[in-house]
Formats: sequence, C-alpha cells, structure tokens
Amino acid sequence: MSADFLHRTWARRGLAARLLWPVSALLLALVTARRLAYRCGWLQARRLPVPVLVIGNRIVGGAGKTPTTIAVLQHLRQAGWHPGVLTRGYKAKRAEGGLVCLDAASAPTLDASLTGDEPLLIWRRTGVPLMIGPDRAAAGEALLKAHPEIDILVCDDGLQHLKLHRDIEVVVFDERGAGNGWLMPAGPLREPWDAQPASALVAPAVVLYNAARPSTPLPGHVARRTLGAPRALANWWAGVEGERLLPQQKGPVAALAGIAQPDRFFDALRKLGFAVTPIPLPDHASFDTLPWPADTGRLIVTEKDAVKLDPARVARERPHTQVWVAGLDFEPEPGFWQALDAALARVPATPHPH
Repeated sequence: MSADFLHRTWARRGLAARLLWPVSALLLALVTARRLAYRCGWLQARRLPVPVLVIGNRIVGGAGKTPTTIAVLQHLRQAGWHPGVLTRGYKAKRAEGGLVCLDAASAPTLDASLTGDEPLLIWRRTGVPLMIGPDRAAAGEALLKAHPEIDILVCDDGLQHLKLHRDIEVVVFDERGAGNGWLMPAGPLREPWDAQPASALVAPAVVLYNAARPSTPLPGHVARRTLGAPRALANWWAGVEGERLLPQQKGPVAALAGIAQPDRFFDALRKLGFAVTPIPLPDHASFDTLPWPADTGRLIVTEKDAVKLDPARVARERPHTQVWVAGLDFEPEPGFWQALDAALARVPATPHPH
C-alpha cells in the first residue's frame, strides 16, 4: 500500500477502513489489556532514580516528536536541569549489547547509520547525551552510569514503551488529529487518542498540537513552526552562520525530504518564496547512494536529511550541486511551557545549580 492510499484510508471511515476494522478491534483489545495490566500492577514498569519525561504521539508517522524533544531539552537546560535522552534510534545498526551512547566523546566516531538520523539531529541541535537502544529502561540505567550528572531523562518517542515508568507525558498531535479514530490498520492510531496513562503521572499529560489549531477534543497548546532561510551544508555541519540562500537568488531549486510528510517541507519552502522541484523520499531514507541527479545545481534539504550528508562526500560525489539546509523554527505557545513547568515542579527532584 502506498503512503497516500493509507493517509486517504485513515482520514475517514470508508470501505477500505471498514474492511480492516476487525483487525483494528483485535489490536484495541490487546492494547487495552496491556495498559490495564500495567495500571493494575500485574505488569511492573521499571522506575529509574531520576524523573522521566516521555514525548510521543498516538498517531503513526511524524507528528512533531523530534522538534518537540529539541525544544523541551533546550528549555530544561535553560531552567537548570541536566537532561539526557533515551531513544530507539530507528533504522540504526545495532551495536553489541544493543546500546549506543552518543555524547561529546563518541560523536566523532559515529554517523547516522549507527545512531539513526533523529538521534544525531537531536545531538547536533542540543549537545545533550543520548543512549540509543530498544529497551528504554536498560538504556536509562546505562546513560546514568555514563553520565551521573544527568538529573532528568527525556524519552523520545516512548509513549507506548510502558516497561519504563514515566513521571510526565507530552503527547504530540499534528493536523491529522486522530484521523478516523480507529487503530491500525483501519486507522492511523497506535493506541486510543484519549488513552489514560499507565503510570502514575505527577500531573495530567501535556498535549501539544504541531498545528495551527487543536485537532482533537483534548485540551492542549499549539506550536508555531516556520523554516529559516537555508544555510550552506558545510556551514550547518560546522555550526556557523554563513551565507543564507534567499528566494530572490534566481535559478531552479530542488528540494529533498526524507520525512514522514515531505509535502509539508515543500509547502513551507514555497511559502518562503522558493520555486521548488520536489524530491520526496521515504521517512528515514538511506543515503547509501545520493538520491538526486548529478546535474542538480542547488538543493535544499531538511536537517533530518542533512545529518546523513557529509559535506566532503557531497563535494566528491556531487561536485556540481550546492546543498543548503533549511532548519525548523519550532516554538510552542507560552501555555505549554507553563504546563510543563508546573509538572516539573512536582517531580521529586531538584535541578542541579549552574
């Protein structure tokens, strides 16, 4: 099934969705039973010695977890916390033992094939140490051992990982909301859109809408997202400002996006004034072969794709292409930070002083 077909199917309760509904009903029963088992204590969640904040979504595909995680990490550091990140590292090659630590010591020896693209992007944007592995509880223990200064753990995309006890939940939705309201495969949901927490949270879950307005009945807060003017790939990797690409610099521009909803990136570039030729790729696409024509003059990519594009390799394999990186400016409204700070104030830990 194509992604477009699934999105159309999941947006309404049409014939295709109804034919798949019995399978979704079975998944709903399993999800409900599992959550009930944790809530009643029949299954035990592992509690770590520092607070755990989980950021995730209930809908399949990218709803904005990574930009939310980056924004939350920056906020925590400004508030005096010393955060660490736990993440699965989707499509990362598994090291012996199943865990990869991404920090200042290991970063020079790692690339996106070993970490996954999103963990590497989080590291480049925040400098916060990450532990990458499928078992979040084991990853948390390993990260705390490697970095004892950490006083809060942020679990990226771990809302359904109930084996790890969490103190705070941030649930992210985008414009799709809950789609047709059904679980996979008849709908886009991983679990019910209004699922109750399986752990005892210190405060109600904080809902963030990566959209212009709320897209479910759940009360929450909206975030503003805009693209900044693109920077040259080499400057982006070096962390320096440098020249920016502007729409009035005439000439054709190709745009590449290996994200869950590439049209969102292309539309944002058009709003900036660029006339783009889109190159959509699957989410987390591999760049074993550079996926654009050799005669491309100028190419704009997302930050998630930029972490897989070593400037030296691009210069060697695509010498005629200027690659530019358009970074996302993601800003939740003040009410989101107020709700998050209120939850943080109730966790049984005090941030280290600067």
